[in-house]
Amino acid sequence: MANLKALAKDTAIYGLSSIVGRFLNYLLVPLYTAKLSAASGGYGIITNMYAVVALMLVLLTFGMETTFFRFANKEGENPARVYSTTLISVGFVGLLFVALTLLFISPISLVMGYAEHPSYVWVMAITVAIDAFLCIPFAYLRQQKKAIKFAALKLLNIAMSICLNVVYFAMMDGNDVGYAFYINLFCSSMLALCMLKELTGFRYVLDTALLRRMLSYSWPILVLGIAGILNQTADKILFPYIYKGANMNEQLGIYGACSKIAMIMAMITQAFRYAYEPFVFGNAKERDSKEMYAKAMRYFIIFTLLAFLAVMAYLNILRYIIGQDYWTGLRVVPIVMAAEMMMGIYFNLSFWYKLIDKTIWGAIFSGIGCAVLIAVNVIFVPKYGYMACAWGGFAGYGTAMLVSYFVGQRYYKIDYPLKDIAVYTLLAIGLLATIHYGERLGFGFIGNLAFNTLCLCIFAGYMIKKEYTNIKNNVK
Repeated sequence: MANLKALAKDTAIYGLSSIVGRFLNYLLVPLYTAKLSAASGGYGIITNMYAVVALMLVLLTFGMETTFFRFANKEGENPARVYSTTLISVGFVGLLFVALTLLFISPISLVMGYAEHPSYVWVMAITVAIDAFLCIPFAYLRQQKKAIKFAALKLLNIAMSICLNVVYFAMMDGNDVGYAFYINLFCSSMLALCMLKELTGFRYVLDTALLRRMLSYSWPILVLGIAGILNQTADKILFPYIYKGANMNEQLGIYGACSKIAMIMAMITQAFRYAYEPFVFGNAKERDSKEMYAKAMRYFIIFTLLAFLAVMAYLNILRYIIGQDYWTGLRVVPIVMAAEMMMGIYFNLSFWYKLIDKTIWGAIFSGIGCAVLIAVNVIFVPKYGYMACAWGGFAGYGTAMLVSYFVGQRYYKIDYPLKDIAVYTLLAIGLLATIHYGERLGFGFIGNLAFNTLCLCIFAGYMIKKEYTNIKNNVK
């Protein structure tokens, strides 16, 4: 129980920084969508570029973040040597990537559709290389349980970004998309300076024998990461190539802006992940570890369902995060949120193969999910546009989640409280249907808010009563 309390504490710190940080980042969405109209396609460019950046971040870290946790906690390994070897390997790959990008900037820009703006490409290439390198000292902070410093640096980076964006887009009334990328590069560079303490004061040593063992562990995680990030970004990367309409950037911008509202689920998942990864590896030898994992899954699902209902209950308020000419895409919000929730469940399920050093399974599961997502996009986007993107993510994550669960129960059986999870899920679905039905009853804006709040309170009340009883009776 003490370990679960420590997990809750770290999740709260990481969660606060993640939620506050994402909320502050949301301030950029109304700013961008106000200065860059849907018709201009400017936000579509931002959506596409950051999707590519997310994929490149996975490639440039090549699974070494999780590998660092595994080897730093592995008996017989020197944590300092593991850290140094990880930094050198990730740093070298990042430098090589930047050099190749600058060397072939013209053909790369042409293929990406930015032949007239190659600066978009090389600026973001340098930025993502810096960010990939910084993932390792950030992982070091998590491994050292320095959650407060981790959170402070993340928030500082976001605060700098917001201030500079406000200065250019609001105070200077700018509308050049490229400045969003220049600002990102500046902030990443400043963040690197803030982490000098984590990057100095020790001897850099590349242990090639250790690196070979780490790469053997990490390459399936890389495949897993590629498939996982493609599940999140493939639709936004592929959209310009498969959507047939002339308003491609406009449609992609609408989808990207509305998906931002659904990202509260990604915040919760990310916060949980930051605390859960070191928690799992650090407690793998505990006698009651499987019981703790089952409880963690239960609480994760409960609170994500609560967050899902909260967003849907107050969507008429949250929609003001984006410009009104983007509101036509709000119907993707519940679909994207459900997909993000399944991604979080899949992440929680994924630790069984990491703990038994069979990370190849993760690559298989994510690959299957990614194949489903891409197939849905390629087949249906030309006809249904960004709605097919939303359903593609739902289908991809759902497939990966189910396959991981059934295979995992065979190799690393955990008795998850499936009955309680099913009851919570059905209750949430029923209340969501009630919220949608209430919109047709003509209560008016205030009336609908009151009705939706009542629905949310029903779920929260059931949750409090049920979980209090379980804690009292010491139920798993």
